[in-house]
Amino acid sequence: MRILEIVEPRESWAIDFQVVAARVRVAFGALALRVDHIGSTSVPGLDAKDIIDIQVTVVSLTPSAPIVQALARSGVTFREHLTDDHQPLGDSRAPSGWTKLVGSTAGRAAADGQAANVGVNVHVRMAGNPNQRYALLFRDYLRHDAAAAATYALIKHELAAIAPGNFDAYYAVKDPVCDLVMAAAERWAQQTHWSPGPSDA
Repeated sequence: MRILEIVEPRESWAIDFQVVAARVRVAFGALALRVDHIGSTSVPGLDAKDIIDIQVTVVSLTPSAPIVQALARSGVTFREHLTDDHQPLGDSRAPSGWTKLVGSTAGRAAADGQAANVGVNVHVRMAGNPNQRYALLFRDYLRHDAAAAATYALIKHELAAIAPGNFDAYYAVKDPVCDLVMAAAERWAQQTHWSPGPSDA
């Protein structure tokens, strides 16, 4: 059984991202409009699962074959069953705005004198879709608000402790928590005229 573990921030995450992102950028070539470090490992000082989340922004998710091929060249396994992000309650936009393609690789524990290998998720989302913007705004807001980031980390620790092997239960609670964070993030974005900065890779 897989165990859900939230770990203290690792200095290596930023370097891990750069290594993997360089491979992703080459694999996607002109398909990638931008390649960004997202998720908790992209927020300095934030506890997280030891998994690097990368967002690749593309013009369109169709046809999917070139994207699936690019994921394979990136060294991740295409997860055919992962096709949608959680859509926030009350969001009236079309469900198609929350679709994505995903590739991932499991981390490898240190053994036989080898270093541990961090897990990777590559989320491919379409430019202009709400889920593509969500990932970048969520990251930037947590980088800005240390108290929100610390509270988010505490919630993740508590959820992992309550149901360490139940990933469905973890995400069933975490996703609405993220939506609450996003409500504050949207206000911050409006106040600061936020827009995504340059691509990370």
